[in-house]
Amino acid sequence: MPHWECCLPNAYTERLFPMELQEEVTIPARRDKVLASLTDADVLRQCIPGCDELVQVSATEYTAKVVLKIGPVKAKFSGNVTLDMSAAPDRLTLSGQGDGGIAGFAKGGADVTLVDAGDDTILTYQAKAETGGKIAQLGSRLMVSTARKLSKSFFAEFLVIMGGAP
Repeated sequence: MPHWECCLPNAYTERLFPMELQEEVTIPARRDKVLASLTDADVLRQCIPGCDELVQVSATEYTAKVVLKIGPVKAKFSGNVTLDMSAAPDRLTLSGQGDGGIAGFAKGGADVTLVDAGDDTILTYQAKAETGGKIAQLGSRLMVSTARKLSKSFFAEFLVIMGGAP
């Protein structure tokens, strides 16, 4: 391979779109129950929008198949997520990546903090993600608004499961 071929644009890496999200949610349950639910594959499967399959392959690893519609692009993503529970129950970190075939890819992670607040738990997260391929070409406004909508949907369902109102 000539030395210059490594520099040619690639459909998956030519356009990368980074984004950051953060939010604070009060959950009507004690911290130990919230932490257990955040690592329970059945609970997560119910909460993740478009989740077709979520399998816990080890105590800290999951594989997933998720169908998402982002603007005009609908794609089935296959991916994996790894949890770092070393600072639990106060904090956990997750990282993951997903491949949507021709639609592109996403990769990122989040730091989640859980704070006792009596019978409630205050969950705060800071997430960073990067997308590439066709989905990255949709533009920052659409990507950020879709990410916020997916997050809102996840926590609305999580609150219902935890015994609260969305």
